[in-house]
Amino acid sequence: MTALPFLLRRLRDLGAFSPAAEQSLVRDGILTLRDFELAVIERRASVGAEGLRAATSAIAAERPRLTLGRAYDVLDALSAALLAGCPELLEVTLSGDVRRFEQLAPELILIARSANPPAAVASIASLPVATDVLHRAGRRVIILFQGHEVDIRIATPDEYGTLLFTTTGPASHVAEVHRRRGPRMSASEEEVYSQAGLAYLPPEMRSAPDAIEAALGRRVPELVTRAHIRGDLHMHTTFSDGQNSLREMVHSSATLGYEYIAISDHSEHAAASRTLTADLLERQREEIARLREEYPRLTILHGIEADILANGSIDCADAILASLDIVLASLHERCGHDRKQLTARCLKAVRHPLVTIITHPANQLVGRRAGYDMDYAAIYEAAAETGTALEIDGAPGHLDLDGARAREAVTSGVTVTIDSDCHRARSLDRQMRLGIGTARRGWVEPRHVLNTRPVHEVRAFVAQKRA
Repeated sequence: MTALPFLLRRLRDLGAFSPAAEQSLVRDGILTLRDFELAVIERRASVGAEGLRAATSAIAAERPRLTLGRAYDVLDALSAALLAGCPELLEVTLSGDVRRFEQLAPELILIARSANPPAAVASIASLPVATDVLHRAGRRVIILFQGHEVDIRIATPDEYGTLLFTTTGPASHVAEVHRRRGPRMSASEEEVYSQAGLAYLPPEMRSAPDAIEAALGRRVPELVTRAHIRGDLHMHTTFSDGQNSLREMVHSSATLGYEYIAISDHSEHAAASRTLTADLLERQREEIARLREEYPRLTILHGIEADILANGSIDCADAILASLDIVLASLHERCGHDRKQLTARCLKAVRHPLVTIITHPANQLVGRRAGYDMDYAAIYEAAAETGTALEIDGAPGHLDLDGARAREAVTSGVTVTIDSDCHRARSLDRQMRLGIGTARRGWVEPRHVLNTRPVHEVRAFVAQKRA
């Protein structure tokens, strides 16, 4: 089959347009679904027949979408290869849906800065990692990398901001900002927004329906960043279904500069490959005591991720829960329950005095299962009232609370945590960053987040509810 970008190849397969129309699309720079969407919104596509639009919509629906975690894996690896193999490149940045921390990415986009874009394109096209070159022009090359189509756009320093902004999306937001600023090039995204008479909007905020309104009113919040995070309150070891030992997880956390962590392995009733028995919990307690002496600068909280059972009770005796520094509770199993029953179970756990955090509250599985249908307004109200934190989980399979629900929660006065829910040491930082990106989609500020606070305030938060 002819090496073409996905959109053109599928349109050709469908017989949706003539060779002349194909040339028109290429001339207009419409090579991907994102190009087509923006061109239609901005009314600059010279090929705009209804049949083509319908075909493009069908193609968008059928196209496989990568999870955010997998998309990051691919783009991070390619970025490293580009910077190592192409001396013409000054900078490489992730763009598109991935930069906005969308949970599923239909297209992979990189933006690179270079003083000589044609030379950079030639260098990229000749890299061994580019298993196929699907399109090549003076400032753009689309390649196959690890079996995935990646759109690489090259900008000179004086136009880098405009290109990064345009490719980040979403298309409706881009079109509105361009309408306000007119056709001009900018070196930075801050300049793009300034030219439009708007406050700068971080990428994660741009999908929100009221984003432009916030930028017009200069009401853009200071969003939480990685630098604000002092500790990680949700991680697993080989005491349950983690891939690394307790010592390895502690060491990696100390290397990341955390002030504190919570070890929170699965309780006995979890459907994990390994779970904590009472005996294992005591062995873990002893090992944590030894590691506390070895890592005096890192506070190691002994916790557990307990299951919320079908009747809403916690699957550990209160005496065990009270002996721990922190308790996380999860609604892992639907148990055939409807909205009302699921909500009641969650609310009962929220009101349990020994439960500090409800983890991944909706229990969604990205790309596989939507989150549980529950009365989230009631859950937010109960969490705020009882001083129970709700988690924004950075595991790429969860990313839950998602951005919309995280925003609802903090607006309702809920304290949230941002955790990695990590099962392997090498992913601790990456999954924390995915959690932060998800929180930023919910306009979450540092003041909303429990683990931006020093450890004595975390302990006080636990103690206040227990009291």
